[in-house]
Amino acid sequence: MSPARAKHSAGLLLFRRTGDGLEVLLGHMGGPFFAKKDAGAWTVPKGEYEPDEPAWEAARREFREELGLAPPDGEAVALGEVRQSNGKIVTVWAVEADLDPATVVPGTFSMEWPPRSGRRREFPELDRVEWMGVDRAREVVVKAQAAFLDRLAEHSA
Repeated sequence: MSPARAKHSAGLLLFRRTGDGLEVLLGHMGGPFFAKKDAGAWTVPKGEYEPDEPAWEAARREFREELGLAPPDGEAVALGEVRQSNGKIVTVWAVEADLDPATVVPGTFSMEWPPRSGRRREFPELDRVEWMGVDRAREVVVKAQAAFLDRLAEHSA
């Protein structure tokens, strides 16, 4: 896929410092394809945007849509972009903030399920969110997004 035709997503990676070190907030992708998966099924809360929308504004909008909460204020640390294996280009900012995962009210999407059944079902965009240490996050996050964890750890050192 050419860069001009690639889909673009933007997101916010929340982080906090604890007695055990740096933790990040990741979401487990909802829907039937990821229900029984752990490795590669976690993501930075993010979403697609059109070329005429600034990526930063999209990241904040998508945070609200994905988690049902206002994006936190605070200094935004640009973590750059990565290209995922599906060709999507993802841009992420890190913001130091705390959030209680129990307060999340995820957005939903609709898809035909089971396949070729003619029935549409709603699924949460993220079926759960969780704070985790950077090492654990690196084990479960979408492979290309691990670069954001490395860049955050470098920035926070």
